[in-house]
Amino acid sequence: MPLTLPPVPPPASPADPLTPAVGDPAEREREAALARLFEQHYASMLRLAALLGADDPENVVAEAYYQIYRKWRRLRETEAAEAYLRSTVCNLTRMRIRHLQVARRHAETPPEELVTSAENTALLHDDQRVLIDALQQLPARQREALVLRHWLGLKESEIAAAMGISCGSVKTHTARGIAALSQAMEARR
Repeated sequence: MPLTLPPVPPPASPADPLTPAVGDPAEREREAALARLFEQHYASMLRLAALLGADDPENVVAEAYYQIYRKWRRLRETEAAEAYLRSTVCNLTRMRIRHLQVARRHAETPPEELVTSAENTALLHDDQRVLIDALQQLPARQREALVLRHWLGLKESEIAAAMGISCGSVKTHTARGIAALSQAMEARR
C-alpha cells in the first residue's frame, strides 16, 4: 500500500489575521521597534529572570516578548515598553515559581535536583555563585526588590510599578532582603 501524504495547505491569504499586511507602515514600525527592543534588552531580561529564580528563564523571556508583541498597539507610550517588559518578566517568573511549588507539593516522587541550562551557567561567575545561592534562599518579594534595585538600578517607583506594590512595600522588602542576605552571607564565611 503506497504511503500518501496529506495535502499541503495553501499559503496564508492576506485576509488571514496572523499574516501582517506587507504594505502596512504601522505594522512595519511595530516589527522594527520590537526587534530593537529584543536586541537591546534580551540579555538583561534573561539575567533578570534567572536572578529571580526562574527554572527556565529563556521561556519566561520569550513569553514576555510574545505578550508585549500582542499588546503593542495598546501601549500608551512605546518608550514604556522596556518597563512593561521588565514587569512582565517579573510577573511571569513569579507565576512560574508558584506553579512549580504547587506541582511539587502534589508530585508523588520528590523532584530531582534542577539542572541549570548551559546559558545560565555561562552567565554566572564563580564569585557570584555564593551570592546567588544566598539570594535564592530569600522570599520571592525580597529577592525581586533586591534584584530590581541593586542589579538593574531601578528607582523605588519603578520597582513598585514592576512588582505591583506600593513604594513603602518596596522599602520594606528591600530592607528585609538586605538584612537577610547579609546574615546569610556572614553565615557562609
